[in-house]
Amino acid sequence: MGIVNRIKNLADAKKTSFAEIERTVGLSNGQIRRWDNVSPKTENLQKVADYFDVSVDYLLGRTDQERTNSNNVPTDLDEILDNMMSFDGKPMTENDRKTIRAYLEGRFSNK
Repeated sequence: MGIVNRIKNLADAKKTSFAEIERTVGLSNGQIRRWDNVSPKTENLQKVADYFDVSVDYLLGRTDQERTNSNNVPTDLDEILDNMMSFDGKPMTENDRKTIRAYLEGRFSNK
C-alpha cells in the first residue's frame, strides 16, 4: 500500500479530507495526491505523520505498526495485551483481555 492510500485510510478513519489535512499542516492544495508520483519532502511527510500521530515509517509502508514509543517499541494494543499477565503471574483470561481492551480504547480514544 502506498503513502497516499495509507493517508486516505487514516483520513477516512478520522472523517477528514486531504484538503483539510493540507490546510491544517500547511501544505499546498493537492500536494498529498501528488505523492503518488513524486516523493514527498521529509518535513512534509513528518507533518502528516504528526497530524495523525503515526510514524513516518508507517506512512512509508516500512511497518504496519502505526505508532512506536521513544524506544521504537510497537504500541499495538494486541501485542501489549499478549505480553500482560494477571496479578498472579498466569496468562490473562479472554474476558480479562476484553475488559482491559474496552477500558483502554475508551480511555485513550481521542482520535
